[in-house]
Amino acid sequence: MQEKVKEKEIKGLLFDLDGVIVDTAKYHFLAWKKLADELNIDFTLQDNERLKGVSRMRSFEIVLEIGGVTMSEEEKEKNCAKKNDIYLEYINQLKAEEILPGVREFLTDARKNGYKIALGSASKNSRLIMEKLGIMDLFDEIIDGTVTSKAKPDPEVFQKGAEFLKLPYDSCIVFEDAAAGIEAAHNAGMLAVGIGTVENLPEADLLLPGFKNIVIEEILKKLQEVKND
Repeated sequence: MQEKVKEKEIKGLLFDLDGVIVDTAKYHFLAWKKLADELNIDFTLQDNERLKGVSRMRSFEIVLEIGGVTMSEEEKEKNCAKKNDIYLEYINQLKAEEILPGVREFLTDARKNGYKIALGSASKNSRLIMEKLGIMDLFDEIIDGTVTSKAKPDPEVFQKGAEFLKLPYDSCIVFEDAAAGIEAAHNAGMLAVGIGTVENLPEADLLLPGFKNIVIEEILKKLQEVKND
């Protein structure tokens, strides 16, 4: 546990995007898979797990490592752009109902109760995705790959989230589905709520299967119970 919940009032909520608010991992996989096939690299769903929470360039470097392929920085940039074009073809067909269960209700309740909310994602397509989901008005700030340069587990994206919200780092909670994101939250001195399982996110301060029928006050209560155990 990184911080005592009641000793520092929680005022800000920072959310990763993929796997927390919406499942676009399937579209990322399809885009990386198509690109990998063109490069004669065998890329599997299991391989795709290694790409969670990391930048586009680092993701492509992992794909290249899997295939034992090397290329120039210029070629990498071109292929990353190509992958993004493929991905955008899928994202432009995204429907509002693809938001994960309970997320819209959770965000609405948190805003109603005075919490500041920011997105903290490596994705450079965050705004497009959120517009497609119809949830832009539920966020005070968007911190994404267009304003950050360091990939998780570096804490930059969450530190900037707190700064944009004008809040101390330790008054924010991070919601993440990737181990690198949990580590990034802790590196920023923030509590980390994992959306997933203990097998995948053993370092999370609290684990949730999702947001369905959950409100922020219940999460704060659960965090306090964990602290007191």
